[in-house]
Amino acid sequence: MMVSMVVAIAENNAIGKDNQLLWYLPKDLKHFKTITSGHTVIMGRKTFDSVGKPLPNRRNIVITRNRELSIDGVEVVNDLDSALQLCAEEQEVFIVGGAEIYRQAMPHTGRIYLTVVHESFEADTFFPQIDENIWKETASESHQPDEKNNLGFTFSTLERR
Repeated sequence: MMVSMVVAIAENNAIGKDNQLLWYLPKDLKHFKTITSGHTVIMGRKTFDSVGKPLPNRRNIVITRNRELSIDGVEVVNDLDSALQLCAEEQEVFIVGGAEIYRQAMPHTGRIYLTVVHESFEADTFFPQIDENIWKETASESHQPDEKNNLGFTFSTLERR
């Protein structure tokens, strides 16, 4: 099983503030949907709360410390290892946030689908530092601001060396 992360970060590694995304980029949201549709997404409970509902056309697994939590349309587990065990037979699964889940999943991850937004933002949530000795960029696609996406950004794929 390939464990992959999908994340959009600012140039200062910021990913959120007050449990909300820092930008609205329709092209990035479409990219996320294209990558993850038909697959399993694993997220923390706070990330699920910010989304507000299970992501359609995906198996949703939410990690929480709350052993009583039950969410319609979602498999709820209490740790990352349990989430990964549920997916053992799958070809690729996607870690989609938040910061603590990204940090825990980093040692298990073989690929990162990374969007870098070409700005720095004030934030309270950050993605772990990406070590260039461990990760190699295998694809990159730059996008300039346009009428629907007010910020420049780059889609990259990183593979573990």
